[in-house]
Amino acid sequence: MFNTTQKISRRRFMQGLGLLSVGVTLMPQTILGENRQPIQHVIPSSNERIPVIGMGTSRTFNVGYNADILAQLREVLQVFFDNAGAVIDSSPMYGNAEGVVGKLLRTVSNKDRLFAATKVWTYGKRSGIDQMQDSMRSMGVQVMDLMQIHNLRDWKVHLPTLRQWKEEKKIRYIGITTSHGRSHSDLLQIMRAEDLDFVQFTYNIGNRTAEEKLLPLAADRGIATLINRPYQRGALFRSVKGNDLPEWAREFDCQSWGQFFLKFVVSHPAVTCVIPATSKVHHMADNMAANFGRLPSPSMRKRMLQYFERL
Repeated sequence: MFNTTQKISRRRFMQGLGLLSVGVTLMPQTILGENRQPIQHVIPSSNERIPVIGMGTSRTFNVGYNADILAQLREVLQVFFDNAGAVIDSSPMYGNAEGVVGKLLRTVSNKDRLFAATKVWTYGKRSGIDQMQDSMRSMGVQVMDLMQIHNLRDWKVHLPTLRQWKEEKKIRYIGITTSHGRSHSDLLQIMRAEDLDFVQFTYNIGNRTAEEKLLPLAADRGIATLINRPYQRGALFRSVKGNDLPEWAREFDCQSWGQFFLKFVVSHPAVTCVIPATSKVHHMADNMAANFGRLPSPSMRKRMLQYFERL
């Protein structure tokens, strides 16, 4: 185990366990022994349960089809599924990420639990239909688990189509996303007026704006939440560089700053799932360790926040 005299980064933690090149899928067992039940949260509109740690594909899966790059991403995906991962979130906005995900899904095992999510990101009904059909072909799914309207783009036009597709069982859930704080007021109005299964927005220990209105409204309206940018695109790691992970983090089965940030997010009672993105195998293994064990209590969350804000 660690103590407060040690400087622990993601990379040093993984190196210490000897998991950078071999045995990465065993990381949760290493930390938690026989406790292999993933933490799951409920989708309010259906009572279906999904693991709290998913994965995003923005930037990380928007790559070419170089064999070496694809081999690395395949291993990333395999670690995800081997450690009870389910939710994979993509978008046509992310270049060829959907196609890369679809190609690699054909090569990995333990993918039966896949919960595929993507978005419509265009103007016009016909264009939206064409784009969604292309996305489903690219990702290789006959039924999309979650289709979201990306960054509220032309949402009044797309929402009726999504509802029709849900009735026709082409998709299972519908949602709307934003990654921009300036769109929060618009998203709040939509959440109050429309029946949605999911909303997606940014929330992390360094950006807690969503705690003010978005998360409480999602809880009140029975809307599941997908959380993007849990690391503030790496800014959180830079903010704690050279600082100790507190010894009391062991009380909620946390052994790295990455797990600290993820468990802070998913311990909020209105958070359903968080979708960190990575193209590195050892980072995925570290992320997935947060999918197991205990979550911080409300009092522990306050302690985490106080510790972080002192750094």
